[in-house]
Amino acid sequence: MNDRATPQSVARADVRPKDAASLILIDRSDGKPRVLLGRRASAHVFMPDLYVFPGGRRDPLDHSRPFASDLNPQVTERLLAGSRRPMTSKSARALALAAARELVEETGLHLSTSAASPELATLRFVARAITPPGQPRRFDTRFFLTFTDEVGIDPTAIRDSRELLDLQWLDMSDISCLNMPDITRIILGDVIDLMKTDPSLGFGRDVPFYLLRGGRFVRLML
Repeated sequence: MNDRATPQSVARADVRPKDAASLILIDRSDGKPRVLLGRRASAHVFMPDLYVFPGGRRDPLDHSRPFASDLNPQVTERLLAGSRRPMTSKSARALALAAARELVEETGLHLSTSAASPELATLRFVARAITPPGQPRRFDTRFFLTFTDEVGIDPTAIRDSRELLDLQWLDMSDISCLNMPDITRIILGDVIDLMKTDPSLGFGRDVPFYLLRGGRFVRLML
């Protein structure tokens, strides 16, 4: 077996993670929580044909986007904890605004009752994960969560996009057969466990952080 690294493998190992954000949106209107997931298009280099939460890379313009209400201070504090690079409150807010923007672009839903500036105050910070080395794309993703009734979202208003197809509200207790990335399944499992003890999911709890360290997949707490 040839153990020498090819230029392509070296390039992939050196890919620096880009800041990204994802939104876990839960509909609890009928008493049985459902989560919104969509299938990434086949043309994607990163995670094609897998079911994921809406989300994507933070854009430079996200730092200056307007917002109707700011993040809960406890959420901002957790976002700042353990950052690879110095981060300001504005940078932390930009991650939440990225999640709100991606939600609109990928599903047509707005974190607002009027399709105006997004309401960030209801967003919980529930997980962080860094794509392992060796992938063609790597992201340092922060996962936010909110409930549809908290921001006036009509669950029936979802629409497919070029980014996410086959958008569905799925019973959180019955998604075992869905083709999704391991990290998506792990984080969703964390949320399900948390909701068993705290259905409202408070803002100040510790946040799991998943990454590869020393060749091992580890779970730290922020």
